[in-house]
Amino acid sequence: MGLRDTLFGRTKQVAPKLDGLFALPSAALTLESELDLVPSDNAGLCFKAGSGETTITTDDEIIALLNFDDKTGTVKVTTDDLGFKWLVVSDPELDGLVTRIHGANTTMVEHGLGPRLLCAVFGFVPKTPPGDGAVRMVYLLKQGTFYPSRRPDRTNAITSWELRVRSFVGDDLPMEKDLARWMALWNLPVS
Repeated sequence: MGLRDTLFGRTKQVAPKLDGLFALPSAALTLESELDLVPSDNAGLCFKAGSGETTITTDDEIIALLNFDDKTGTVKVTTDDLGFKWLVVSDPELDGLVTRIHGANTTMVEHGLGPRLLCAVFGFVPKTPPGDGAVRMVYLLKQGTFYPSRRPDRTNAITSWELRVRSFVGDDLPMEKDLARWMALWNLPVS
């Protein structure tokens, strides 16, 4: 970043940190053994819709750009209540979900969509229902850290269940230390 960028208020975009995603499959073993949680077979990549440097604007163009193989799962693009776009991937294997989300991130960055990327979300559900409830592991792309999310009553208060999940997987995953970044996420297309 040069003097001209500083004078005109331009900032350099932070590139997504994707390596932490690959720690999730080993953390899933801890989630299953300690908390009876298993992957829900779907994940999502959240990004801002809108204009930018790229001409890719439609859902079909995004899916075509990613060129995923449909033999092991499905891929769709949807929009949530707040207008954010979600690439929702289903795959019976957590390794496949992680690989697809990582590949989607990489491809979108290569095509100028990097500044639009926000987070990746992986669903975990009780192995023996009803259990203590489902949780989503949210990966903050710019920080390269995870946090658990479960806010059933639409409040912003962090729940004891989220803190419990963190205590079990904190050694397995790069966890977000700043609790202010643990954003409440509701009505997600990822179960």
